[in-house]
Amino acid sequence: MLISEAIKHRINELLKQNNISAYKLSLIAGMSPSIISDCQRGKVKEPTISSIILICEGLGIELKDFFDSPLFQDVEPIDRFNK
Repeated sequence: MLISEAIKHRINELLKQNNISAYKLSLIAGMSPSIISDCQRGKVKEPTISSIILICEGLGIELKDFFDSPLFQDVEPIDRFNK
């Protein structure tokens, strides 16, 4: 699985676990709703670590907890040659 897909699935998983909408998370995290929405839909191929940190802060988790998921086993980077 590509890292962007794993991040997309993880955001959706955490939103569901916390029973929170992407919009509400954006308000709590102090970030643009479009950033979370774009990550959530897979539109962003390389989300910044800063965005992921803000998402984590909004969810009340640490960065290590975000990546502590089977989704991130055997992930691959994006294919820069086939963009």
